[in-house]
Amino acid sequence: MQPLELGVLASGSGSNLQAILDAIKKGKLNARVRLVLTNKSKAYAIERAKRVGVPAMVIRHNGYESREAFDQAMVEALREAGVEWVVLAGFMRLLTPTFLNAFPMRVLNIHPALLPAFPGVDAQQQALDYGVRATGCTVHFVDAGTDTGPIIAQSVVEIRDDDTRDSLAARVIAREHVLFPTVLQWIAEGRVHVVPPQTPEGRTRVRVEGVSACLGVKAR
Repeated sequence: MQPLELGVLASGSGSNLQAILDAIKKGKLNARVRLVLTNKSKAYAIERAKRVGVPAMVIRHNGYESREAFDQAMVEALREAGVEWVVLAGFMRLLTPTFLNAFPMRVLNIHPALLPAFPGVDAQQQALDYGVRATGCTVHFVDAGTDTGPIIAQSVVEIRDDDTRDSLAARVIAREHVLFPTVLQWIAEGRVHVVPPQTPEGRTRVRVEGVSACLGVKAR
């Protein structure tokens, strides 16, 4: 089984990058991080990469005349590094078709809600404001929409009566750190299959072979 050749895009602390690096080190994820890319020179993800000898590169989005030009620069850097799969780990930029067409159905994101509920920013506060009893996180393929791509797996987090945005976010991100490396390992094992739409109006779906793609509520 060949390892996944990963490129990780991050704009901030890179805690999901760290979870992936830790899973690789422990032998739980058959993958190599070929390059960490960030659009923020002060992103802590750079330090995380350097600590384990992974190449890191800053490509500033404001240095390009268009989103497409910026995306093309990232594509070229990732291809040069030998990247085959792209992971978004807190990357705060929408990707254009220029990028997505370069890695078709090979760009993955994790969102801190049970999509299609609460897409976009501050999903934890959205969940609290709506009054739902559970939220969680979702790993999905990235398409041209905002958190609209085909869902691969989800993990559920119960909402407590005394939760604040910060307390809920802390439990959700802890679950992200488990779910994201797990899904990547499923891909490495060939368990994740894209199912094309059956009708012109249908949606692309994902079938996960041999494992449960929904992790349930754990102890409070």
